Amino acid sequence: MRAPSDFLIIGIGNALRGDDGVGPWVAGRLREQLLPNVSIVEASGEGTALMETWKGASSVILVDAVHSGAEPGTIHRLDAAAQPVRARFLRCSSHAFGVGEAVELARVLGQLPQRIIIYGIEGADFAAGTKLSPAVAQAVTKALRQLLAEIRAWSGEVPAPFDASPPIAL
Repeated sequence: MRAPSDFLIIGIGNALRGDDGVGPWVAGRLREQLLPNVSIVEASGEGTALMETWKGASSVILVDAVHSGAEPGTIHRLDAAAQPVRARFLRCSSHAFGVGEAVELARVLGQLPQRIIIYGIEGADFAAGTKLSPAVAQAVTKALRQLLAEIRAWSGEVPAPFDASPPIAL
């Protein structure tokens, strides 16, 4: 159960499947920033569990690995409250009912958070037992800066800049 907060960030993925673990990596690094009024959780990406996790939240950011054919490490930002999510975009999940399906079902049921942004980081290697690929590991710092800027824009407050040191260990 998460504590009440102004913002909810959900890092989605499986840290034991290479680049699929980028969501939990980002969540862990954001947690180190001790952001006020921000709850940060990790999730596997199973759709009904995601819908339960964001239940009652008005501002949600999802961070997940994607496989769209773009260059590995590319950061995609999708305003899921304003436009539909193509399930194919988030197809690196092992769940039949994953992030895209959860967002669209929540939209139909009127249970979509008022603001829901998806940050998708293009993955390269989703094999079991591997670490983040170099391109994805490098994208984490850029994604963190973008996420902090997004939180700043939503809250009107200026969080401390993200400290990129020490570098992410591969």
